[in-house]
Amino acid sequence: MSSSTKTRRLTAKGRATRDRIVAAAAAVMYEQGVAGTSTEDILTAAQVTSPSQLYHYFADKKSLVQAVIEYQTEHVLGFQRPLLQRLDSFEALEAWRDAIVLAQHARRCKGGCPIGSLAAELSDADPQARTRLAAGYAQWEGAIRDGLVSMQERGELDEEADADDLSLALLTALQGGLLMTQTRRDTVALEAVLNAMIDRIRCHAPT
Repeated sequence: MSSSTKTRRLTAKGRATRDRIVAAAAAVMYEQGVAGTSTEDILTAAQVTSPSQLYHYFADKKSLVQAVIEYQTEHVLGFQRPLLQRLDSFEALEAWRDAIVLAQHARRCKGGCPIGSLAAELSDADPQARTRLAAGYAQWEGAIRDGLVSMQERGELDEEADADDLSLALLTALQGGLLMTQTRRDTVALEAVLNAMIDRIRCHAPT
């Protein structure tokens, strides 16, 4: 039985317990890595007393990791969704950039991207996890692309602007910038690469 099937059949109390386990596992794995997180770590963080309670909701650690990927994808995109839903102007792109930079300052430039951290650790080791992570990135890229397409349809970007290429490049630049932020403990590289990408998009604005 898949974890999603189990989730649909849960009582409200059971769903709340499952959600608490996933949130706790996501937090611990973000801090310690998936490989560095034990069952005991998750039980302690989730305030669950028995491993059997954990395995009532998840068949094994891999299925829990799948749920963590879903959780982190929703967490990252949920934070950005109000901006991503109207990312259809240069002002909106700049506001999105500023929100991402401010979020890194709030975290003291630690941790990097929750999706990127999982991708770096799991993509080569777990094909199912890689597929789910790629789907999360595709959602993110698609939201950026939709905004650029809207700009192009309104004539704010010329016909030569490749929304697919630009959205992928912007997301890739963001991921690299977040890694540099984590490593350098400042947002200089992140701001530089996002500014460079916004300038590249601006080159397609009709003169």
